[in-house]
Amino acid sequence: MIGVTENLALISDLLHKSAIEAGRNPADIRLLAVSKKQPLAKIREAAAAGQRDFGENVVQEGVDKIEALADLDLTWHFIGHLQSNKTRVVAENFDWVHTIDKIKTARRLSEQRPAGDPPLDVCLQINIDDEESKAGVAPAALPELAAACAELPNLRLRGLMCLPAIRTEFDEQRVPFAALRERAEQLRSAGIDTDTLSMGMSGDYRAAIFEGATIVRIGTAVFGART
Repeated sequence: MIGVTENLALISDLLHKSAIEAGRNPADIRLLAVSKKQPLAKIREAAAAGQRDFGENVVQEGVDKIEALADLDLTWHFIGHLQSNKTRVVAENFDWVHTIDKIKTARRLSEQRPAGDPPLDVCLQINIDDEESKAGVAPAALPELAAACAELPNLRLRGLMCLPAIRTEFDEQRVPFAALRERAEQLRSAGIDTDTLSMGMSGDYRAAIFEGATIVRIGTAVFGART
């Protein structure tokens, strides 16, 4: 049976080849291993193989893992929907939050970030396909939210994130990712600097890389089926 170490090597090779094909530097693309519902032993195996970035969708599950794996030098990303009553524990434990879509949430995270900790790296989640079933700020409301977040003292606005509708054809998959990249370019033109596009998963990472993804979120292809 192929293990986590072998899966990571395979995925890293695929990401490298996709970057080269897209005319990009492979070093500019980070693999975020989505570890939700995965056992600690598999996360430790991934860490031993050199993986440092891990993503969790559920606050308490993520905090339990952060505490259990505190002996490892890992970077923890919160990538689930964040309720306002959970902001404190996220601000106190995680290094990144990818899913900010309200200024209230951003303000609470900034206020609740412990003194002495570095600023919390954050991405703004855009509802790029305007789906009622998904969270995310509407594209038209992005500039106002980004400007407000950029002023918060204990946050560092890194960029944008999206979870588009499922598409199967490569050219179709590129469309929402191109739209997210264009939104980031518009922010930079307005003086709000960003360096991160968190987009692309197992089924569409190649299209995301072609459109500028800097963080690709992959789970079961790394760890196997969730328990």
